[in-house]
Amino acid sequence: MTYCVGLKLNAGLVLLSDTRTNAGLDNIATYRKMFFFEEPGERVIAIMTAGSLSVTQTTLARLQEAIDDEMADETTSIMLAPTMLQVATMIGDTLSRTRREISDQCRELKQSQASASMIVAGQRADGDMRMFLIYPEGNFIEATDDTPFLQIGEHKYGKPILDRVVTPATSLPDAQKAVLLSMDSTLRSNLSVGMPLDLAIIEKDACAVGATRRILDGDADFMQMSSAWSAALRDSFVKVSI
Repeated sequence: MTYCVGLKLNAGLVLLSDTRTNAGLDNIATYRKMFFFEEPGERVIAIMTAGSLSVTQTTLARLQEAIDDEMADETTSIMLAPTMLQVATMIGDTLSRTRREISDQCRELKQSQASASMIVAGQRADGDMRMFLIYPEGNFIEATDDTPFLQIGEHKYGKPILDRVVTPATSLPDAQKAVLLSMDSTLRSNLSVGMPLDLAIIEKDACAVGATRRILDGDADFMQMSSAWSAALRDSFVKVSI
């Protein structure tokens, strides 16, 4: 399975994904689930994926093929679309079409239907920074000031801390801590989510990917943060009276 989370803050975007995929207990592999399309200073688009690997890989390949097409224009290429809304619409249409085609193939072979979802975030020069959750059917919702984060995959374990601490005014350093603790809770509660992790920061109006980091299993900083958070929760639990 998967866990991906994105925060849209006043200061920028914070994105985190795991890399575990599985097709059964004895078929576990590592695949990147965070992808970037950028022309620094002009636009940056980040995509995080969850669900069927065949659907997400085919969708991304088709998006790249459309970008590389000599006849590409603003209606076919996400790198030429004039707004992030049109980028999300284009990606949603490609995801929906790909899912239907692969699901039809699975149905013919009497296999379970394939499905996938995506988080799309980014900004173009002179445009607003935006973030969308795109459903398998191609429709989407957008992060807002009331709910400045979006999740896909095994989201329920890591949601409580985001609900409690994340607001649009959250700083980028605190936001990194929030998504990492959200992931830590998910890793502890669901074996289908696993290391390594991919973390990325996109500062507002930079129109380029800023800091990126791959966090490997056994990473000292991540383990220290996880242990400190567990200790803080235990101490708080003892102090609470009923």
